[in-house]
Amino acid sequence: MFYICSPFREIIVDMANHKSALKRIRSNEAKRLRNRYYHKTTRNAVRVLRESTDKTEAAAMLPRIYSMIDRLAKRNIIHKNKAGNLKSSVTVYANKL
Repeated sequence: MFYICSPFREIIVDMANHKSALKRIRSNEAKRLRNRYYHKTTRNAVRVLRESTDKTEAAAMLPRIYSMIDRLAKRNIIHKNKAGNLKSSVTVYANKL
């Protein structure tokens, strides 16, 4: 067994038998961190939109947030139905303003 240390967590993994398995472990960790960054960035953008009180500002943010959410769904970071629900709720909020 060995430890993989990342800034966010330590993982205990069985010893890999092949070089390709070691590479797969490293690449999976890199992808996990990248996906986490994309997801967090999108959540922050949605939060900023929901905190805004200006209709024109919210309307200007909508296309950018739509594309961020669609990108997450395309990369299978979030489910396509969750993406649809997020886009719908953000649109409803922007229209209420």
